[in-house]
Amino acid sequence: MRKLTRVAKIGAVEIGGSNPIAIQSMTNTDTRDVLATVRQIEALAAAGCEIVRLAVPDDAAALAFGEIRKRVSDKIPLVADIHFDWRLAVKSAEAGADKLRINPGNIGGIEKVKEVARAAKERKIPIRIGVNSGSLEKELLAKHGGPTPLALAESALAHAAMLESCGFYDIVISIKASSVPTCIEACKILSEKTDYPQHIGITESGTAKRGAIKSAVGIGALLAQGIGDTIRVSLTADPVEEVAVAREILMSLALRSFGVEFVSCPTCGRTEIDLMKLALIVEEKCKSISAPLKVAVMGCVVNGPGEARDADIGVAGGKGKGAIFKKGKILRTVDEPDLASALLLEIEKLAAEAGGR
Repeated sequence: MRKLTRVAKIGAVEIGGSNPIAIQSMTNTDTRDVLATVRQIEALAAAGCEIVRLAVPDDAAALAFGEIRKRVSDKIPLVADIHFDWRLAVKSAEAGADKLRINPGNIGGIEKVKEVARAAKERKIPIRIGVNSGSLEKELLAKHGGPTPLALAESALAHAAMLESCGFYDIVISIKASSVPTCIEACKILSEKTDYPQHIGITESGTAKRGAIKSAVGIGALLAQGIGDTIRVSLTADPVEEVAVAREILMSLALRSFGVEFVSCPTCGRTEIDLMKLALIVEEKCKSISAPLKVAVMGCVVNGPGEARDADIGVAGGKGKGAIFKKGKILRTVDEPDLASALLLEIEKLAAEAGGR
């Protein structure tokens, strides 16, 4: 069961409570390059990203943030990512940021934190506390013998207390580590000690393939335990790829639906058609369909319709042919060269009926 957390409003998107788990990403363009950053935000939004974070390293970036906010649809919340300089947080809030991401411990002391909290409170925007294993306070590293789960949770709670002492409670907390077990345990500790909404992810997870696997394991384990209100898959790749992986993670746990759920078998010695080719063709075509269908491409008629009986539509291969089945019942048999087109035709029919083409 998902933990019921407080609700935070980030522009047009609400997180926490019973709201859908939101997908985030971060631009990797130079924020000062307004045109390039706007283009990437639009690409992320088109891919299904619901909250976008931008780095704000200096005054020029803060100024550009304001221009970017004007050019991007209000439906896409923009988060200003700030390190060390409290003034950049205030300027970003004034420029229209929908949320601020800071580490209250590294922006200049409690008086500076008060200024940031005041600016955020005046504009009714949340502050996300970001704690990473690579930038943990020296005192906590010494106290706990390294970036342990307990040290990470203690840091996050201390930063939340700092904001609370300023009369600010519109808080989102994020704890991330590149170690999957450390990250999972830290987020569990935090979840037990507070009801602030949590943004979860595995930081520095790696390149597209490796990072997708680490993120799916870490984020998936937390979501399966009811922890997490927003997610980001952090990849050394095009940010649009992060969104695709995040959507698959949420769909695999039946937490969100984003169109076609595609399943296919791993093949075995009974497979007598080019299943891999068929699966790739069907999967690619299904990307343009928004109807919540389940499509199965299976290798043989022995197990195909049975194992995928809950699929809305699918195919099970035979010797040079395949059976098209719907909800476990065989509709007809088709020769292998025509399998892809026949299956896609049936998918199109179902999608049209659902209004999701």
